Amino acid sequence: MTQPDFPNPVDHPVIDAIRARWSPYRYAARTVEDDKLIRCLEAARWAASSFNDQPWSWIVAKREDTAAFATALGCLVEANQAWAQDAGVLILTCIRTDFAKTGKPNRVALHDLGIAACQLSLQAATLGLQVHQMAGVDLDAVRRRYELPTGVEPQTAIAIGYANEEPPRGDFQIELEQRQNGPRTRKSLSDQVFTGKFGSTAGFVA
Repeated sequence: MTQPDFPNPVDHPVIDAIRARWSPYRYAARTVEDDKLIRCLEAARWAASSFNDQPWSWIVAKREDTAAFATALGCLVEANQAWAQDAGVLILTCIRTDFAKTGKPNRVALHDLGIAACQLSLQAATLGLQVHQMAGVDLDAVRRRYELPTGVEPQTAIAIGYANEEPPRGDFQIELEQRQNGPRTRKSLSDQVFTGKFGSTAGFVA
C-alpha cells in the first residue's frame, strides 16, 4: 500500500474528511483540476476569522504554469523542494498583520490563516486530493519575488495534489514512502484538555 491505512484511527466519531486526511510526501506528477482547486479555495474563504477580517492571502502556482510553479518551488527549503516538485499545486500563504478597518495589530491573524488552511485541507480530502502543509519556506525569497507590500507577511506553503499510488522507485522514493506511512498517532485528549488549571485533565476526557 502506498498510503496510510484508512480510516485514521480516531478514538471518537468525527466527520469523514478528518478520517481521510493525511499529508503525503509522494505526489503523482499531474495537474489538479481547476474546479477542484476552486472548491478548496472556496472552503477556505468561508473560514471564521476575528472581526471577519479574513487576513489571509494565497499565492497560487499550478504545475502546468511551469514558470510560476518553478518560482514558488524555489521559495521552499531544499528538503521540501525535493518532494513538492511533483505536487499539482503549490500555495504560498500570507497574512495581513493589521486589521483592515482599524489599522490595529491583529494578534490572531496567524490563527485565522490556520483555520482557513484547515478548511482547505478537509475540502481537498473530500475530492480525492491531499494537502501537505510546510513551515520550511524561505520567507525573504517570498517577500522579494512576489513584492509583498508593507503589512503583509509570508508564513507557510501548501502542496495540493494526488497521492502517488505507484510503487516507489529508488532509495529516495522508498524513504519518502516510509516517512509518509509511519504510524498515525496523536496525543490523547487527556494530555490536551484541562480544567481548573493547566495540566489538570478534564474529567470528561479522562
